[in-house]
Amino acid sequence: MTAEVAVKKARAPRAKAVKKTDDASTAPAATPRAKKSDGPSRLRIRVRAYEHGVLDGAVKQIIDVAARHNAEVVGPVPLPIDIKKYTVNRAAFIDKDSREQFEMRIHKRMIDILNPAAKVIEALTNIDLPSGVSIDVKMM
Repeated sequence: MTAEVAVKKARAPRAKAVKKTDDASTAPAATPRAKKSDGPSRLRIRVRAYEHGVLDGAVKQIIDVAARHNAEVVGPVPLPIDIKKYTVNRAAFIDKDSREQFEMRIHKRMIDILNPAAKVIEALTNIDLPSGVSIDVKMM
Protein backbone atom coordinates (compact mmCIF):
# COMPACT_ATOMS: atom_id res chain seq x y z
CA MET A 1 0.00 0.00 0.00
CA THR A 2 1.38 3.40 -0.93
CA ALA A 3 1.34 6.48 1.28
CA GLU A 4 -1.32 8.16 -0.92
CA VAL A 5 -3.77 5.29 -0.48
CA ALA A 6 -3.22 5.31 3.29
CA VAL A 7 -3.94 9.05 3.44
CA LYS A 8 -7.13 8.67 1.36
CA LYS A 9 -8.36 5.93 3.68
CA ALA A 10 -7.66 8.07 6.73
CA ARG A 11 -9.57 11.00 5.23
CA ALA A 12 -12.67 9.04 4.25
CA PRO A 13 -15.79 10.71 5.70
CA ARG A 14 -17.72 8.86 8.33
CA ALA A 15 -21.45 8.38 8.21
CA LYS A 16 -23.22 9.92 11.19
CA ALA A 17 -25.90 7.96 12.96
CA VAL A 18 -29.13 9.93 13.32
CA LYS A 19 -31.69 8.82 15.85
CA LYS A 20 -35.29 9.62 15.12
CA THR A 21 -37.85 9.39 17.85
CA ASP A 22 -41.54 10.03 17.65
CA ASP A 23 -41.78 10.68 21.38
CA ALA A 24 -41.55 14.44 22.10
CA SER A 25 -40.97 13.88 25.82
CA THR A 26 -37.38 12.72 25.25
CA ALA A 27 -36.42 15.96 23.52
CA PRO A 28 -34.66 18.45 25.78
CA ALA A 29 -36.89 21.22 27.04
CA ALA A 30 -36.14 24.66 25.69
CA THR A 31 -34.55 26.77 28.41
CA PRO A 32 -36.04 30.24 28.70
CA ARG A 33 -33.42 32.94 28.35
CA ALA A 34 -33.15 35.50 31.07
CA LYS A 35 -34.20 38.94 29.90
CA LYS A 36 -31.75 41.76 30.30
CA SER A 37 -32.49 44.10 33.13
CA ASP A 38 -33.58 47.66 32.48
CA GLY A 39 -30.27 49.21 33.54
CA PRO A 40 -26.74 48.39 32.45
CA SER A 41 -25.04 45.53 34.26
CA ARG A 42 -21.63 47.18 34.14
CA LEU A 43 -20.36 50.70 33.70
CA ARG A 44 -16.81 50.80 32.26
CA ILE A 45 -15.02 54.10 32.77
CA ARG A 46 -11.71 54.80 31.04
CA VAL A 47 -9.85 57.84 32.35
CA ARG A 48 -6.91 59.42 30.47
CA ALA A 49 -4.53 62.26 31.35
CA TYR A 50 -1.01 63.49 30.66
CA GLU A 51 -0.09 63.79 34.34
CA HIS A 52 -0.43 60.74 36.57
CA GLY A 53 -1.02 62.79 39.74
CA VAL A 54 -4.03 64.55 38.28
CA LEU A 55 -5.28 61.23 36.91
CA ASP A 56 -5.05 59.47 40.27
CA GLY A 57 -6.94 62.34 41.93
CA ALA A 58 -9.74 62.08 39.36
CA VAL A 59 -9.94 58.30 39.77
CA LYS A 60 -10.13 58.67 43.56
CA GLN A 61 -12.95 61.17 43.11
CA ILE A 62 -14.91 58.76 40.86
CA ILE A 63 -14.45 55.86 43.28
CA ASP A 64 -15.55 58.01 46.24
CA VAL A 65 -18.76 58.99 44.44
CA ALA A 66 -19.51 55.35 43.59
CA ALA A 67 -18.75 54.17 47.13
CA ARG A 68 -21.00 56.89 48.58
CA HIS A 69 -23.94 55.32 46.72
CA ASN A 70 -23.01 51.73 47.75
CA ALA A 71 -21.94 50.63 44.26
CA GLU A 72 -19.54 47.74 43.75
CA VAL A 73 -16.32 49.09 42.19
CA VAL A 74 -13.61 47.07 40.43
CA GLY A 75 -10.38 48.92 39.89
CA PRO A 76 -8.72 51.21 39.15
CA VAL A 77 -6.82 49.04 36.69
CA PRO A 78 -3.72 50.74 35.25
CA LEU A 79 -3.58 50.40 31.47
CA PRO A 80 -0.40 50.67 29.36
CA ILE A 81 1.01 54.16 28.93
CA ASP A 82 0.87 55.58 25.39
CA ILE A 83 4.17 57.25 24.56
CA LYS A 84 4.28 59.52 21.51
CA LYS A 85 7.83 60.50 20.51
CA TYR A 86 8.71 63.40 18.23
CA THR A 87 12.14 64.07 16.75
CA VAL A 88 12.98 67.52 15.33
CA ASN A 89 16.09 69.16 13.90
CA ARG A 90 17.74 71.75 16.17
CA ALA A 91 18.98 73.82 13.26
CA ALA A 92 16.98 74.81 10.22
CA PHE A 93 19.62 74.32 7.52
CA ILE A 94 22.88 72.71 8.66
CA ASP A 95 23.70 70.04 11.25
CA LYS A 96 21.44 67.18 10.33
CA ASP A 97 23.10 65.20 13.15
CA SER A 98 21.91 67.63 15.82
CA ARG A 99 18.36 66.70 16.82
CA GLU A 100 16.04 66.97 19.79
CA GLN A 101 13.58 64.35 20.94
CA PHE A 102 10.34 65.06 22.77
CA GLU A 103 7.75 62.67 24.12
CA MET A 104 4.20 62.85 25.41
CA ARG A 105 3.02 60.22 27.88
CA ILE A 106 -0.69 59.47 28.16
CA HIS A 107 -1.55 57.66 31.40
CA LYS A 108 -4.74 55.57 31.49
CA ARG A 109 -6.88 53.87 34.14
CA MET A 110 -9.98 51.69 33.88
CA ILE A 111 -12.75 51.43 36.47
CA ASP A 112 -15.72 49.03 36.38
CA ILE A 113 -18.86 49.71 38.38
CA LEU A 114 -20.98 46.58 38.65
CA ASN A 115 -24.79 46.85 38.62
CA PRO A 116 -24.95 50.63 38.99
CA ALA A 117 -28.17 52.20 40.23
CA ALA A 118 -29.69 55.24 38.57
CA LYS A 119 -28.45 57.43 41.43
CA VAL A 120 -24.86 56.35 40.80
CA ILE A 121 -25.07 57.20 37.09
CA GLU A 122 -26.64 60.58 37.87
CA ALA A 123 -23.97 61.36 40.47
CA LEU A 124 -21.19 60.43 38.03
CA THR A 125 -22.59 62.74 35.35
CA ASN A 126 -22.62 65.65 37.82
CA ILE A 127 -19.04 65.10 39.02
CA ASP A 128 -16.56 67.96 38.49
CA LEU A 129 -13.16 66.66 37.36
CA PRO A 130 -9.94 68.66 36.88
CA SER A 131 -8.98 69.96 33.45
CA GLY A 132 -6.70 67.74 31.42
CA VAL A 133 -8.62 64.57 32.31
CA SER A 134 -10.72 62.89 29.64
CA ILE A 135 -13.31 60.21 30.35
CA ASP A 136 -14.93 57.53 28.20
CA VAL A 137 -17.98 55.82 29.73
CA LYS A 138 -19.39 52.60 28.26
CA MET A 139 -22.49 50.80 29.44
CA MET A 140 -22.09 47.06 28.99
